[in-house]
Amino acid sequence: MMTAEQIADTLRRLREVTAQRIVGQDQVIEQVLAVFLARGHALVEGVPGTAKTLLIRVLAGALNARFGRIQFTPDLMPSDITGVNILHDVGRSFEFHPGPIFADLLLGDEINRAPAKTQAALLEAMAERQVTIDGTPRPLGDLFTVFATQNPVEYEGTYPLPEAQLDRFLLKIRVGYPAADAELAILKRYAEGFDAERAADVTPPPVLDQEQCRQLRTVVDTVTVSPEVQGYISAIVRATRDDPALTLGGSPRATVALFRASRAAAVLAGRDFVTPDDVKEYAAPVLRHRIILSPELEVEGRSGDDVIENVLTRVPVPQ
Repeated sequence: MMTAEQIADTLRRLREVTAQRIVGQDQVIEQVLAVFLARGHALVEGVPGTAKTLLIRVLAGALNARFGRIQFTPDLMPSDITGVNILHDVGRSFEFHPGPIFADLLLGDEINRAPAKTQAALLEAMAERQVTIDGTPRPLGDLFTVFATQNPVEYEGTYPLPEAQLDRFLLKIRVGYPAADAELAILKRYAEGFDAERAADVTPPPVLDQEQCRQLRTVVDTVTVSPEVQGYISAIVRATRDDPALTLGGSPRATVALFRASRAAAVLAGRDFVTPDDVKEYAAPVLRHRIILSPELEVEGRSGDDVIENVLTRVPVPQ
């Protein structure tokens, strides 16, 4: 088991090697790390060109994990991502050819462009960490993590994700534009020779091996969550169910997700216990894709994050 000093040093180096290549997105990096530590999956939303793909490639390199990428399109079939059995003439036997889903960190680009049956194949993989081909279940690695992206400004030719699949994502991470100074820092890096399309520049030296990744995830399971903080987590999610501004509130799975994300946040902060601030920090990323606004608020231009912020102001914080 890793010591507290080893954990702190490992997380510091992970942040450093990622931030060297992903400039101006420190909060996004923290949330992506939290998803991995908590054994979850993430929906990553942002306009094109905000380094979503680059971020996952860099993280895979730092974790010494197998990276896979799927570009979702309307004609993509489930077998295109899971793999197929090929019949060989010699011996008349079948040989399984695995698809790109057999990876540790899987990037699903524009997941909302895939048809429903392809989304369902991904849903099985996310929920059960296995895929079924010709009736045979085939397990995925225990580090299997999905980061699915979608473009928030272009919906023509897309298939909206059903609530059942959205609920499988631990977090919905929003990637915005970098600040002005960060954008200048990006240009400076390119002026010095960095190229995001050059593999040598993108892939950092490994910070961890796969066994250390497993140990780091095990540490999250040992984080203490006091009964008072557990009650706070439950009260926040339950408050979304009674809020008149929402037609759908968070499910019990949302309560568990906020619990898991808060534990990961504590580890990232160098603590072995969860504070109410950890819960507040991850309330919006955990809940924003699990709630549905009432039509009146949508007309007014309000967002789910606004409602979650109001809920946080109403629910008493444990002392």
